[in-house]
Amino acid sequence: MFSRSIGRSLFGARISAPFNILPPVYLLPFGAKAFNSTTPIVEHKNSAGGAFSSPFSNSTSKIASEALKAVYSGSTLISQTPPTPTPAPALVPTPTFDQSLKTLLPLLRSQPPFYISAHIHSRPYVLTVGDTVRLPFLMHNVIPGDILRLNRASVIGSRDYTLKAPAGSRYMDERLFECRARVMGVESEPLRIKEKTKRRQRRVKKVKSKHRYTILRVTDLKVNALEDIEGEAGET
Repeated sequence: MFSRSIGRSLFGARISAPFNILPPVYLLPFGAKAFNSTTPIVEHKNSAGGAFSSPFSNSTSKIASEALKAVYSGSTLISQTPPTPTPAPALVPTPTFDQSLKTLLPLLRSQPPFYISAHIHSRPYVLTVGDTVRLPFLMHNVIPGDILRLNRASVIGSRDYTLKAPAGSRYMDERLFECRARVMGVESEPLRIKEKTKRRQRRVKKVKSKHRYTILRVTDLKVNALEDIEGEAGET
């Protein structure tokens, strides 16, 4: 009876103890004693007192010690090759014109006046000499009297001939034509007042707007000859 009461008290104390606090080894069961009887691995220092000895062979321990030295010294064991120099960018060759363009472009030049489908800020405008166009926006950094060159066009033609941009390209070569426009001034629309209200609110908000637009007039439009274009390309 006395041994049973002692066992029950010890068993209850072991259950009520927290998990992070273990009882002494002599109070553990025999299975736990056998499990904890594993011999710990102790690393002994060598005669120099610096590096740790390893249970592996001499070559393996030498490699491991060299790796540890490289890690702690901040060096690397992998040999780094010098970076390869970046080659200089190749010159872009001058685009050549096909035979059909060389044959039909003189016929287009022989039929003035011309019209052009010019693109200003990705908006197409069909223009000819003397036309006035009001852009649907205000062009900044320009003043009345400035001459602008419109170098983006998708179509240029005459009464019988039409030259379009090549397949796969949005615009044609800007060396084929010259289109210039003069800034005439700025126009503004009448003042507009819009009332904005919200539901179940007495406040009425008034928004004023008065947009301004830039006015352009086409002053020059011509088609260049292939001889002049190739001559300029040869000089450059």
